[in-house]
Order: sequence, then C-alpha cells, then structure tokens
Amino acid sequence: MATTTTATAMRSIGLNLARMNPPSQAIMRRSFVTSSRSFVTRARPSINKHDSLQKSFRRAYADAKPALGPAKRAKRFRYFTYLWRLTYLSAIGGAAYLAYGVWDLRHPDDQFEPDPNKKNLVILGTGWGAVSLLKKLDTENYNVIVISPRNYFLFTPLLPSCTTGTVEHRSIMEPIRSITRHKQAAVKFYEAEATKIDPERKTVLIDDNSDVKGASNKTEVSYDMLVVSVGAENATFGIPGVKEHSCFLKEIGDAQQIRKKIMDCVETATFKDQSPEEVERLLHMVVVGGGPTGVEFAGELQDFFDQDIKKWVPEISDKFKVTLIEALPNVLPMFSKQLIDYTESTFKEEKITIKTKTAVKKVTDKTVEAEATGPDGKKTTEVMPYGLLVWATGNAVRPVVKDLMSQIPAQKDSRRGLAVNEYLVVQGTKDIWATGDCAVAGYAPTAQVASQEGAFLARLFNTMAKSEAIENQIHELSSSLNLKPGDTRNRVLVVLDWLKSKAFGRDVSRE
Repeated sequence: MATTTTATAMRSIGLNLARMNPPSQAIMRRSFVTSSRSFVTRARPSINKHDSLQKSFRRAYADAKPALGPAKRAKRFRYFTYLWRLTYLSAIGGAAYLAYGVWDLRHPDDQFEPDPNKKNLVILGTGWGAVSLLKKLDTENYNVIVISPRNYFLFTPLLPSCTTGTVEHRSIMEPIRSITRHKQAAVKFYEAEATKIDPERKTVLIDDNSDVKGASNKTEVSYDMLVVSVGAENATFGIPGVKEHSCFLKEIGDAQQIRKKIMDCVETATFKDQSPEEVERLLHMVVVGGGPTGVEFAGELQDFFDQDIKKWVPEISDKFKVTLIEALPNVLPMFSKQLIDYTESTFKEEKITIKTKTAVKKVTDKTVEAEATGPDGKKTTEVMPYGLLVWATGNAVRPVVKDLMSQIPAQKDSRRGLAVNEYLVVQGTKDIWATGDCAVAGYAPTAQVASQEGAFLARLFNTMAKSEAIENQIHELSSSLNLKPGDTRNRVLVVLDWLKSKAFGRDVSRE
C-alpha cells in the first residue's frame, strides 16, 4: 500500500515539473528529492516491523524441538530391544549356573583313598578354624581325620537371629560331610568327643556321646599331626545358679530353647488374672555379657518385640523390657570407642537398659542379684526379677584342653587356652597346632580370626607337604646313585679344585 501511494505521488509531481520553466524545474527537483527521501524514511518503520516479526518467527521455529524422525524412533526402540534381550539372557544364564551348582553339589566326583604311608592329620572340631582349614587343605597329601561331637558347621554370627525366628536354624547349618565329600581324597569323619590327648603316645581318646551307641563307643585315634580347634565353653565364674537357671547361646539347641522360652513368657504374661507385677517380671529379659553375642541378642530381642509381638499382642506392648548387664565399664570392650559409642546410643534410642560396672553375684529361678559400682566407687546390691536370663559372658577352657595343658610344662602359665607361637604351634610341642577360641594367639576371639587361622594352617600344611615330597625325591635319587646326601656336592668341589690348580697353580698361602 505504501509503495503504490509513493508511485502515484511521483507521477503527479513529474507532470507539474514538465509545465514549469527550467529554473523552477531545478528547484522543484531538489525539493522532490528531499521530500521523497523523508517520505521513504517515514514509511520505513512499518517495513522494519514486519521484517522483525518474520525474523522472530523464524527464530522461534528454529528453536522449537523437531519431532523424532522414523530413524531416531527405530534407534531408541532398538536400544530397548537389546536391553530386554540382555536381561532375559542374563536370567537364563544365572538359572543355568544355579542349576549346575545344585547338580554338582548333589553329584560329587569319586574320591581316591590316600596313601596309608602318608601322615595322619587329625582335626578336632567342626568350627570356624577347622572348617576353614578343611576347605583349603589338599587332602591328597595327608590321611585326614575329622573328629567332632556335631556333624555340621554352624554359622554362629546369625545364631541370635534364630532365637526370634528371623532366621531358621537349618539355614545356618552346613553338613560336614558335604564338605569332606567334595575333597579330592577321602576324609574320615567320626562323630565323637575328644576326651583326652596324649602328646607322648600321639593318640586321641574319643567317646561317642550320642543317644544311639554301638558295641564300640570308645577308642583311640593315632596322629602324626594334630590340630586342636574345639572352641571354648561358657564361663560361669562359679556364680551360684547360673548353670541351673540361665540359657546359653553357643549351639543350635541353645537358640531353640531361648526361642521356646520367649514365647512361653509372652503367653504366660497374657494368662487370665495374671498380676501386673508378675507380668512385668515375665516380660523382663536380662542379658548378661556385653560382648558381641550379648549385644547382638539384646538388639534382636528388642526388634522382635517392637516389630512383631506388639502387633499381635498389643495389651502387653508397654510392659516389655530388655536389660544388658556388663561387669566392665562399657560394652564391646575389645572393639573401638567409635563402635562402643554407636552401640550405646543405638540402645538408648531403642530403650534397652545398659548396666555397666555391674557384676552378677547370684541367680535364682526368678531373680538376678547383682552388685553395681557407682561413679564414686560405692557398691550397691540390686535384685532384678526376670522372665528370661541369657548368659553370654566370656569363654572358659574345655576339659580336654585343660588336661592337655597340664601335660605340657611350657603351658603352666597359660590360663585362657593353649599358648601358640606365630605359626600356631602349641608351645612346648612340635606336632600340635591350635586355632580359634581354644588358642591364645593375641587376637580377638571372633569367628573371622578363627577362619583366618584355619586358612593359614591350610597354606602351611600344603607347603610342608610339597617340601617333604621334594626331600623324599632327593633322598630316593641319592639312594639310587648309591650316594650319601652330601657326596654329590663334595665330588663336584674336588673336581673344581683340580681344574683350578691346573689352570692357576697351587695356593702357597699359609692358611
């Protein structure tokens, strides 16, 4: 529109100029040029505005995200296809690997009988140290004999979880014969308890203490090498009533007894016309011992009541109480202060009472009598009614270990078990080793330490067997040449001396 108007104006001005004289035409031309420039300049903003709108639209269109084309959609779909294929192939592979593992476990290879001329290696126990040794030992190098009153390995760190039903006891048991059956050479196992070790005659007296006994239930087993890994028993410190009224926590039977008694306390507390005092007593669970076992069990017990019992038996939810008693100034004394502080703060949040510097003096069927030492050193006696008492204190030496210590003069100063050197050899002997809780090696009495000790002994015995095999080969070679062990190295030296004297002359030095 603006362009059309401009053209019409220019035509009309041109006609007027034609009618004028030359001077007037020149003046009019200059005026027309000036006015036309100003007119065009005034008309330009509308054009610029239109252009700016077009440019902004182009930019907006360019910035807009284009829709996915067929190629990109196919590429993305292909990615998910590959991911799905990888997933189900991995699942098939995992299932096949698991199936093969189960099949291999159920179908062990044939074993060969070891050479009877090889040494008898007797292992006492099926705990952490013994099983770790057995799994890593090359059994073809020895005649291996395992003796233990239980024919399974027990994963003891999860034993407190069995008391509340968190874990079933069968889930933490591994038959010892499933371990021995998968070794290359056959391993003999006797379910019996070692009652006496004779280091002079190198024999172990064993006793079948099962409910079913045969005509032969006591015998001797000879050894060339002996590993004592029988663990320890609960230390009661001679406190009256502990053995009669407490529950321990070392074996599967202990966990089952505790589980049964927990539920008995709960059901008895809900019995008709039960007095409030009796309900509080029945629901007061006392744990003696602030070590790993006692701490773990106390926490497991509190979780069991908070997460399960309160839902099903809400009428007694506010009566339940757990008390942990420790004679030392803090729980977990063998661990770091950071872990101790964390445990104490966690127990405080869970409302578990911790009584440190408190020593139990007497136990009856319903009460625990303890002596507490205050910050000022003053001692007070406290009587606590309880429904369940679990004794999880320190370890005591088993009778068979105590008897062995009495026969070795080098063990007279040892009180907590068999003193061993850096190779776990029992001090005062040459062919007896000890691992786990029955050994005093300067480490914490934990399952991890016992397992590491067993693995160390396996490497040691494997190396010893290889060294002895090399020595036997050398001896046989020397015998076949009709030479003594040192004759070959001496003859070579004589020949070298002759050659040296021929080449360089004889030595004329004085010495």
